[in-house]
Amino acid sequence: MACAIVMACLSPLAADAENLTVAAAADLTFAFREVGAQFQQQSTDQLRISYGSSGNFFSQIKNGAPYDVFFSADVQYPQKLAAAGLIEPGTIYEYAAGKIVIWVPAGSKLDLSRGLNVLLDPGVHKIAIANPEHAPYGRAAVAALQHDSIYDKVKGKVVMGEDISQTAQFVQSGNADAGILALSLALGPPMRERGRFVIIPPDTYPPIIQAACVIKATKHLELAKRFLEFMKQPATVATMEKYGFVLPTTVADPGHQK
Repeated sequence: MACAIVMACLSPLAADAENLTVAAAADLTFAFREVGAQFQQQSTDQLRISYGSSGNFFSQIKNGAPYDVFFSADVQYPQKLAAAGLIEPGTIYEYAAGKIVIWVPAGSKLDLSRGLNVLLDPGVHKIAIANPEHAPYGRAAVAALQHDSIYDKVKGKVVMGEDISQTAQFVQSGNADAGILALSLALGPPMRERGRFVIIPPDTYPPIIQAACVIKATKHLELAKRFLEFMKQPATVATMEKYGFVLPTTVADPGHQK
């Protein structure tokens, strides 16, 4: 389920401010709290950000949902919208490459140095992943498990979240023993204080190339384009890097354990 956050403008000059409605992949939840606050420092306009699965947003936009900008966790969704004539031409921007991790609560005794093989441990009864039917991080999780010939051995233990945020909630709450999550969530509060993780080698799953686009039906075209340009600013890129996002042209760094 998508949740909405309004980055409200406090300036007395906001009487003529516009509202930009943004559909954002759930892995952006923590990163966009900072990004949104930084944008508000430069603008009297307001961001209304909803988080959820990219596949669900794709379907909603195809059916006329009134979003202005779409930040997808998979470049294929903006490409499909472009093919359907539903986005402003030339606005697809590949803003990040994502990574997946194995995350466990701080009190877990699982040895994450074993990588995905740790999921074969008899103490692991439930493994949380995002639903691969509409969540790119779920597809990446399945691909990595299949790459290591583990998926068939653990698929009976898999529980699926609607999106990557709900998947994180499953393992945080104790309803799963381990989860395959977005690095960006593992680096954000409160997960970084409450658990530990290891990055799954990026060569075990297809690249998670994330892209944004401006929806053709927007009534705030200039503001939407300005927000995309803001995402390209060095300070914004640096904020995204804090949450594990790298530009798709950047060489991914090796696996890391925390």
